[in-house]
Amino acid sequence: MINNSLLIALAIALCSIIWVELVRDYYHYLAHIWTPLSRLHSWHHRVFKPDLSVNSVEIYRQAHWYNDVPESLVMLIFSIGFALLFISQGWISPNYQWLAWLGSLYTLSFTGSAIARGLGIPYADEITDATHRQGDFTTIPAHWFVNRSYHWRHHFDDQNAYFCGTFTIVDRIMGTALSLKGKKIAVTGANGTLGQALIKQLYLKGAKVTALTSQNQELFIDVRNEQIPIKTLSWQVGEESNLTNIFEKIDILILNHGINVYGEKTAEAIEKSYEINAFSGWRMMELFLKTVKNNQDKATKEIWVNTSEAEVNPAFSPLYEISKRTMGDLVTLKRVNSPIIIRKLILGPFKSKLNPIGVMSGDWVAKQIVNLAIRDFRDIIVTINPFTYVIFPFKEWLMLSYCKVLTK
Repeated sequence: MINNSLLIALAIALCSIIWVELVRDYYHYLAHIWTPLSRLHSWHHRVFKPDLSVNSVEIYRQAHWYNDVPESLVMLIFSIGFALLFISQGWISPNYQWLAWLGSLYTLSFTGSAIARGLGIPYADEITDATHRQGDFTTIPAHWFVNRSYHWRHHFDDQNAYFCGTFTIVDRIMGTALSLKGKKIAVTGANGTLGQALIKQLYLKGAKVTALTSQNQELFIDVRNEQIPIKTLSWQVGEESNLTNIFEKIDILILNHGINVYGEKTAEAIEKSYEINAFSGWRMMELFLKTVKNNQDKATKEIWVNTSEAEVNPAFSPLYEISKRTMGDLVTLKRVNSPIIIRKLILGPFKSKLNPIGVMSGDWVAKQIVNLAIRDFRDIIVTINPFTYVIFPFKEWLMLSYCKVLTK
């Protein structure tokens, strides 16, 4: 059996690696706000074109001497400090003290690869610079680890976000795992309580919002007692194909429209509930996914769907529940091999026209949605019901696994 001293040493070794990655990511962040480091780091941003080909081989090599090597040396200094602290305090058994140096050995691999790229050693870039390789993106921006499509966004979406190099922890903590600045976002159900609140929060984050509503009137949001007009487009359920040209120019589509017929169960109520709460949104998703054509689309386009807490909990409205569950299952199905990120909004009862007895405010819910989105939560749960935070992730994992196994 593994003794306790070894387990502690292995935990410290793992922490030493995480520690130097945190140092690297905060160094990177500092290089964007502190002029002395910015001058060095700017070389890195001069290297690549949007297709990740290099502007100049000479600049590519110089960038490693000015940016990557100094960065790795800072990581090395902090890794040595980490090891010395744990050893000097006796927090690690003498027999396993060498494990405290694992972060330093890990860092030396970055220093060596940076020097190799700076010297122009053949194949060093192909082997050691994985996030800057050319070619089609085969995966969506990763959730916990940095991949090519995630890092591409730092260069060509927003250089003041997506700072992480290996793990996405720092971006998630800082709220820089998704930049909304300058994003063109379309919101359905824009005339409702949540729709208007979402538009305001997105606007405050620098997004360019288009309100999609069934009503023929321009929408405004109140920002610091000023009425701000929002670009408003009218559409009707069943006429989703008319939005194709609009979707071509949209980065994030937020499907937020819905209806609640409460206790009704007529044929008309059933048809209306499924058409508005499920099939209309499904048609929009299909249209929007057809606009994903290149690496930029794969890296920056997203769909957010308000499927509601009704996916897993009673809403005291049977047709609302089963139609929303249908939409939720369709979204889960579309997530399998999706070319872009699809987020779910799992919302508890908030006060609105659909639910006048809701216990949360629309403004508060909208703020939480945006705060969780910029921290890259793919399932955004906002509710007062603690069971939802346990039940929904398990349900979603189970359904997604089922869909992956039984669909092509």
